[in-house]
Amino acid sequence: MINRQFSALLLCTLLAGCDNSDSTTVAEQIGPHPKLDKPSAFLLPPISVPSKVDWAQGQTPRPAAGLKIESIAQGLAHPRMVYQLPNNDILVAESNAPSSEAVTTPKQLISGLVKKDSGKGGKGGNRITLLRKDAQGHWQQYPFIQNLNSPFGMVLIGQSLYIADADALLVFPYQPGDLKIDSARGKRLADLPSTINHHWTKSLTASPEGKHLYVGVGSNSNITENGLEAEYRRAAILEVDPHSGASRIYADGLRNPTGVAFDPTTKKLWTIVNERDEIGANLVPDYLTQVKEGAFYGWPYSYYGQHVDRRVQPPAPDKVASAVAPDYALSSHVAPLGMQFAQGSRLPGFASEGLFISEHGSWNRKPLNGYRVSYVQFSQGKPVGQPKTVVDGFVSDDQQTIFGAPVGLTLDNQGALIIADDVGNHVWRVSAAP
Repeated sequence: MINRQFSALLLCTLLAGCDNSDSTTVAEQIGPHPKLDKPSAFLLPPISVPSKVDWAQGQTPRPAAGLKIESIAQGLAHPRMVYQLPNNDILVAESNAPSSEAVTTPKQLISGLVKKDSGKGGKGGNRITLLRKDAQGHWQQYPFIQNLNSPFGMVLIGQSLYIADADALLVFPYQPGDLKIDSARGKRLADLPSTINHHWTKSLTASPEGKHLYVGVGSNSNITENGLEAEYRRAAILEVDPHSGASRIYADGLRNPTGVAFDPTTKKLWTIVNERDEIGANLVPDYLTQVKEGAFYGWPYSYYGQHVDRRVQPPAPDKVASAVAPDYALSSHVAPLGMQFAQGSRLPGFASEGLFISEHGSWNRKPLNGYRVSYVQFSQGKPVGQPKTVVDGFVSDDQQTIFGAPVGLTLDNQGALIIADDVGNHVWRVSAAP
């Protein structure tokens, strides 16, 4: 493994300087009209990732005033997504990139080695674990479904539990109270794009009435360096029939839609998207947007509406002209990976008309950005204002050490926020302080 010091030296040699600073502030990059810097050119992107140190006994992330946080599971194998079942059992998808993930550029090789030092490259469990609270108030762990292939999204419709693996949408029979499901009982409902697996996560949700499933599928590259043929049915949200498995592209041009969810008030579909890299510390802002059926959101030809990415050849001016601008920028490289609407939350200071977002954190800008759970207020069905921090403290104040990083989010039946921490291998529960 290349250590951090050698990585930094190598990158400084390859780059025309390691200064990744810019005049634009993070606050200026948030909201419906973010400030966008001029793009920069890099042979390789600047890389800044802190070194992993395990959470110490009794150490936790830092909740906002009026909140408390506790660990309800630890020692997991890279917990990514969490999902609450109707009986308050919590499912945890333990996974990381599948072994078939290809390295196709020098940037992927070097960034992958550095990410391993941060704990973000930890080996995944390829399983679903169930958490259940016992009569004494302790959370117990049960092996629920084994032998999966990088599972991520989960959703229950009636007595059918759907799991989005890296290469397929699976369905399992579920009975309330089940502590284990034999993986052999799973049915492969639909194939999902899986060549190269540059972006392997498959986010998943169901429409409020359960009529359709929606799967977020990331691109196979940063900006098509693996060829357009590798992007077939990617950078898109697929609409899937939960009975037949038949699917169609619902919306596309979304580089990596890592979370999908329906607003329980308006019944509209929303997504969080990880945008492209290698053109600056403040380009391109990751974002939150309502997903309009049939809409094109720019990738790879343009970003944040119709700002042309000149790296993509040949250009497609007709596609750029049709590109829809997202609703709300989250600032650059925060890497949003999980989202949960706040309806049902009982966290003081965070209204029920809003959205919690996990910001897994940057690896290619300095200072770091993200590494927190944030909350975005909604008004009349749209995000407004600046985000508020719900939980931070996943990295040290000097940004040299990483203890954890938030991914999946869900709410339990007491209105507490559940957070999967894939670097620290914990599941955290955030509730009102006594």
